[in-house]
Amino acid sequence: MPKSKKTATRFTGAASGRVTAREVAARLGISTMTVSRVMNKRSNVDEKTRRLVLAAAQELGYRPNHIAKSLVLRRTHTIGVVVPEITHSFFPEVIRGIEEEAYRSRYHLILMHTAESIEREKDAILTLESKRVDGILLSTAQSVADADFYKEVVQLGMPIVFYDRCAHGIGASCVSIDDEESARRITNHLIGHGYDPIAHLSGPQRVSIGLARLRGFKQAMAEGGMVVRDDLIVEAGFHESDGYTAMKKLLDRPREAWPRAVVAVNDPAAFGAIKAILERGLRIPQDIALVGFSDDIRAALMPAPLTTIRQPAYEIGKQAALKLISVIEGKSLVVEDIVVKAEEVIRESCGCVKKNEPKVA
Repeated sequence: MPKSKKTATRFTGAASGRVTAREVAARLGISTMTVSRVMNKRSNVDEKTRRLVLAAAQELGYRPNHIAKSLVLRRTHTIGVVVPEITHSFFPEVIRGIEEEAYRSRYHLILMHTAESIEREKDAILTLESKRVDGILLSTAQSVADADFYKEVVQLGMPIVFYDRCAHGIGASCVSIDDEESARRITNHLIGHGYDPIAHLSGPQRVSIGLARLRGFKQAMAEGGMVVRDDLIVEAGFHESDGYTAMKKLLDRPREAWPRAVVAVNDPAAFGAIKAILERGLRIPQDIALVGFSDDIRAALMPAPLTTIRQPAYEIGKQAALKLISVIEGKSLVVEDIVVKAEEVIRESCGCVKKNEPKVA
């Protein structure tokens, strides 16, 4: 019978309205601020008090009112993450870095996928704005035409930090590797083997990484005294099908016009190129050598394991989240390009003997 009475009392209390932090504090004879510190997992509360507050909160059915809190602080403690595609292993690893840093700082994520469509990207950003996220982490779609839309969003006061694929000169920070320098180094590696001529399967030139990696390729060729042939630069995309189509264009020409080696804009494009090369009955690297970019999880599993640039995706995500949170919380308002170190991973597709020790790029 006493048990039923207790249940009825708790039910009556719950029905009378939402339990507040003040009621929990009154039950224990402590301040409302102490209750707030416990419920927000602050460290400046002793363990005994913490246990008492949590027990009282559970008994009374108290839950923090996050909506009211967000209205007072003008924050929702949510971050929007816009990702251009999720089939490439690079981006899931970036998201892992973002999520772990966001969780540590008590932020939650809303993930939006654009499938490389600028229209879907714009819709994603507008949706995130309507959800009142505190800031947005963004990697641009390959179909982006210009940076005007991003500039408008930044000017309206939405904190944005770009990662990997960036829009520069609009008042937003960027976290990435040095794409131009990394492309120069991986191209130099092929030049050092004596390959000539060398082709480049480039990315879309509207996207920052496509432009930077082409610049790096051209810089290496010029430094090596090599002729940059426009007919050996084929603008592809970032997917396997793009690399396959671009490589077929090169191989559809007379044999004497084929490249002796190829620099692909990323690993998926390189995988497509590998497929096209093998379909012709050619060997890698004996007939055509090949290098990629990003160190996709499949790179070491190719028929000729792929030499590539390893992008530290997790660290890029972590640094991007750190930067955005510091902007949201007013700790850092400096617009900057944060460069994360990349590595060369030398495998057999370039004609090297097998060795997997990465070199810092």
